[in-house]
Amino acid sequence: MTDSRLHLDRYDQSWFSRGRSNLVVVLWDLVQTFLIHPSPHPAYAWRRFWYRLFGAKLGHKVLIRKSVRCNYPWKVAIGDHSMIGDEAWLYALEHITIADHVVISQQAYLCTGSHDITDPTFNLKVAPITIQHGAWVALGALIMPGVTIGAGAVVGARAILTKDAVPWTVYVGQPAKPVGPRTLRELP
Repeated sequence: MTDSRLHLDRYDQSWFSRGRSNLVVVLWDLVQTFLIHPSPHPAYAWRRFWYRLFGAKLGHKVLIRKSVRCNYPWKVAIGDHSMIGDEAWLYALEHITIADHVVISQQAYLCTGSHDITDPTFNLKVAPITIQHGAWVALGALIMPGVTIGAGAVVGARAILTKDAVPWTVYVGQPAKPVGPRTLRELP
């Protein structure tokens, strides 16, 4: 039996702007595939060069691993001394802002786009992601569109964060829930 309520033939994202021309999008894909991903492990300056060339705003000593995926770097800003781990995804249909001293661990997925499940045409929805100073997004965590992660907050491994994270709080689970405060020891 066919359900006639869905009309993907009417799907329309003509309103959406990738922020650059098709040519630039294709060139970026080629740069990622042939110049960034095969680069040697310690070639952080090389990777920063390419991200900046394509419009990313990167602070001092940003570390981007070679297997990171980013669809539109011109919609990404990363602060000083922040790290993006292996196989992390920066799915930047909308802006992703990462502050200073932030860690995005391996296989984390920052997703700024989704779809309206109540819309029979499955319309695209986008919203920015903001990650504040000193936060940590752990291994394989999924950060959904429109979320702000407060300063010092931790999103645990494989967590799915659908709502804002309060500063200096640890979140775990699917969906992520707060489980307690994050406290730091003093430096020796």
